[in-house]
Amino acid sequence: MKIFDLDKLVRDNVSVLKPYSSARDEYKTQGEEMIFLDANENPNNNGLNRYPDPQQCKVKEKLSEIKGVPAKNILLGNGSDEVLDLVFRAFCEPGDDNVITLPPTYGMYKVLAAINDIENREVYLNHDFEPDVTAILNEVDDNTKVIFLCSPNNPSGNTFEADRVSGILDNFEGLVVIDEAYIDFSERESWLQKLEFFPNLIITQTFSKAYGLAGIRLGVLYASEEIISVLNKIKPPYNVNQQTQDQAVKCLLEIDSVKSQVSDILIERTGLSKESLQLKFVLKVYKSDANFLLIEVDDANKRYEQLLDKGIVVRNRSNQPLCENCLRITVGTRKENNQLIKVFKELDNE
Repeated sequence: MKIFDLDKLVRDNVSVLKPYSSARDEYKTQGEEMIFLDANENPNNNGLNRYPDPQQCKVKEKLSEIKGVPAKNILLGNGSDEVLDLVFRAFCEPGDDNVITLPPTYGMYKVLAAINDIENREVYLNHDFEPDVTAILNEVDDNTKVIFLCSPNNPSGNTFEADRVSGILDNFEGLVVIDEAYIDFSERESWLQKLEFFPNLIITQTFSKAYGLAGIRLGVLYASEEIISVLNKIKPPYNVNQQTQDQAVKCLLEIDSVKSQVSDILIERTGLSKESLQLKFVLKVYKSDANFLLIEVDDANKRYEQLLDKGIVVRNRSNQPLCENCLRITVGTRKENNQLIKVFKELDNE
């Protein structure tokens, strides 16, 4: 493995930055009977008149128990988009540095690169939707700071082969971000279990998919304590609100319910895949490790509009590399999936 030096990656201004110290960061003793006169809050208790815990300790404590990762290796953000943006802002110098993404992939990486004035170098996945390690490493130069891997990948749904991922981790001196938004639906293991072996590894996950909490906007980033320390310097002090923290803790205390819902979605995914393969206008259904299916059809634009006319909204991914005439369909409830198949069969017989 190449020598990894985090200090060389951190932006100069971030290295010397003295982070904002919020009122709730400046004391250690805690108790229900304490009188808080430090943060200029409204003192009248309505349940939300106080600032939230800036370090989200209760959420991290439960996540640590469930994921087997120390709380010191966890950063929470206002959705995965915020924690991904923090990576750009901490490690990528605007106008100078570059990152590598692997289309077809989650489009927000490219958007965040543009917002932060960072060059985005695209290396297409191969025709099996797997990373081309040699091609990726050939794009690396002295200003390449981050490589983004979405695994399971959106929109293809596949989990990348472990040897390809480790080949990138072992041979790249920068940071490797593995976006595991859909990992709970995969048969493969999370890279969380290997976090301690790769100092350049960052893993992001979310409460928006398996946990069913897209509305609370909570993203999770796992990394070394050193990387977390850098990101904590620049994150907004109260970036995760109290209602989000409370809802997340409640969900984590009911983790068996989450697992049950995931199991139901996997059953529905299998059924939806089998039914779709029986249709004449469906040319291919890609194997999925996510809560959606990528389906190649005869004419994606036509089928997309037909489904809209029937009150069903899917995602037309034909504008993505390697996804010509492909629709991405989220696995719904049993009732929703049955209605989709009913409409599919009607279209198939026209």
